[in-house]
Amino acid sequence: MERRVFVLLVILALYFQSKGQHFLLEDETDTTFNLLDTTSSGWDKISPPVSYTGSKDKPIREKIFWRASSEWFLGQAIPALFNRFITKDPYSYISIGNFVDHQRISAWDWDDNQFTTNQIDHPYHGQIYFNSFRSNGYNFYESSLATLAGSYIWETAGETQHPAINDLVNTTYGGILLGEMTHRLARHILGRGARSANKRVPNEIGAFFVNPVNGLNRLLDNKWGKVDAYNKIDSSTVWAEVNMGVRRFDAKEGDIINEGKNGFYGRLRLWYSSGLEHKQKPFDQFYVNLELGKGDSSFINAVNVHALLYGNRFLSNKRGRHYGVLSANYDFYNNDAFFYGAQSLNYNWNSEFRYRKRNRLNLSLGVGAILLAAVPDPYLLYGASRNYNYGSGASYRFRGELSVLNRLLITGEYNGGVFYTISGNDSYYLLHAATMEASLRIIKNFSVQLSTGYFALQGNFAEEQYEDFDRQFPSGRISIGYNVRF
Repeated sequence: MERRVFVLLVILALYFQSKGQHFLLEDETDTTFNLLDTTSSGWDKISPPVSYTGSKDKPIREKIFWRASSEWFLGQAIPALFNRFITKDPYSYISIGNFVDHQRISAWDWDDNQFTTNQIDHPYHGQIYFNSFRSNGYNFYESSLATLAGSYIWETAGETQHPAINDLVNTTYGGILLGEMTHRLARHILGRGARSANKRVPNEIGAFFVNPVNGLNRLLDNKWGKVDAYNKIDSSTVWAEVNMGVRRFDAKEGDIINEGKNGFYGRLRLWYSSGLEHKQKPFDQFYVNLELGKGDSSFINAVNVHALLYGNRFLSNKRGRHYGVLSANYDFYNNDAFFYGAQSLNYNWNSEFRYRKRNRLNLSLGVGAILLAAVPDPYLLYGASRNYNYGSGASYRFRGELSVLNRLLITGEYNGGVFYTISGNDSYYLLHAATMEASLRIIKNFSVQLSTGYFALQGNFAEEQYEDFDRQFPSGRISIGYNVRF
């Protein structure tokens, strides 16, 4: 599953013939999680899309309930049949009585699945429920309800074991995040193809891999390789940055100079924006960060998603602009020292300052609630394979970005959290994830990055028999970056 997520993001960055630009510096584009102004970027010279914002002529998609519900049902039936007849999972022998019994509130519990199953596989399954309706004409909110319903039905009727609270949260929340992101990105890809005839087929293929449910429906509607009104008017912009290099890290001694190891390092970042407005719809902007690194026990080291739910400008003057943004966030860390996965809601204060156009300073401060976090517990073995606790708490973030002469970019970022165990040994945890990076544009789309990172997770246990721990993962990285703009 980790590699599935990696392949999905690589397709977005490398599959298409794109207009390359060093958006971090050359385009004066703000890369903090702000309301980005892309309305005058002129990124697509072929045939600019028509904006229907607030217009009565905005295309209305037909809602096809029978097909949406059929695809939603197949999202339940296919894995259920696979578990029953192929893997012969003992939990797959379901019955009506099983479903009725699971309607009791007391029937709900916490499951014992592996960390990556709960934190990655379940969100991926949830986006199938979401896109079954989203790609059949339903809006974001209606599709979100379909995701919740799909998760609930699977938990109460898909297996004989107790319905899991953590699965309901992970599948619903993660499925909505991943579902709307893939819907928006697939629409963006198809919109680009609509404005260039020779790109329609390759872009159609790319959009299919990003959102298979939508691709299937386009085949059923005989729209494959053709222009349709809904995708044609998409005016969003996607930026991507790919980094490849090496890193030095140490997960045992905390001394990367003398005790560290060297290994491969890679990163892929995506920024999506549909334009600047005072009031934004959910996911009009989002940011995805994927970090890879060779280690003793992990390949994907970090996945971070920040998606706008609502944004509003507070102040604007000659010195700067200030925004308030409510964001949905997903964070996943998996290194040789510890693993961590959480969903949270944050309110962010963003400020942008510019000096003579070629210099800028962006600051972002956010606080919010961690809805559910999964963190390791070396003293726990819950069921057959769960070695981590579940908890909720508070999240706090900071990001600062200084650009000098559109050539040098210095970035500092911190993601912290405190959360208390709900399921597992009585404990509380503190997370610290900080990075500092300097990026120097060398020529055109290419840049060189030098960065350092520090990740730490502290576990504090109520019972004296369990010793507290402090796991650290420091690293230093050097890489070459390439930037493209779609």
